[in-house]
Amino acid sequence: MKRILPLLVLLPVLGFTACASSAPTLYAPAHDGRYGYSERQIERDRFMIRFDAGSDTSVEAAQDLAFRRAAEFTLEQGADWFVVVRTDREGNDRNPVSVGTSASYSTGSRGFSSRGIGLGLRYDTSAGQKSVTLEILIRTGTVSDDANAYDARSILAHAR
Repeated sequence: MKRILPLLVLLPVLGFTACASSAPTLYAPAHDGRYGYSERQIERDRFMIRFDAGSDTSVEAAQDLAFRRAAEFTLEQGADWFVVVRTDREGNDRNPVSVGTSASYSTGSRGFSSRGIGLGLRYDTSAGQKSVTLEILIRTGTVSDDANAYDARSILAHAR
């Protein structure tokens, strides 16, 4: 019985861990709070491009996908290149599920003693979620020498 009890305790933990993964991050428009890209116009030639990703995507990959969308969006608007005015990154790469254990032993008066084992499970619903927002200015013609200027076609040619 002592050998079976740890297995009975771990089965719900393993099942919960398997269910903890969220839907995969896809390169698609974001709908109904799902992962993906969105854009918003601020001024005539100034836009916000946002890419939201889950725990299956790194912050760097989310940024690459935001740049990909900025390049596509620039071409859709009839422009050739864009300047990144500001970049905001939010979120983290933490694992949403963590398991902790503890063990204790105590001795009291008159020879009484006790032993205990604890198992803790934490599920953080915001862990691993991330978003990258680019504020861009779209332009036509020859690409500027500015270090924050990007040729949309060149970005798409190298997109993953």
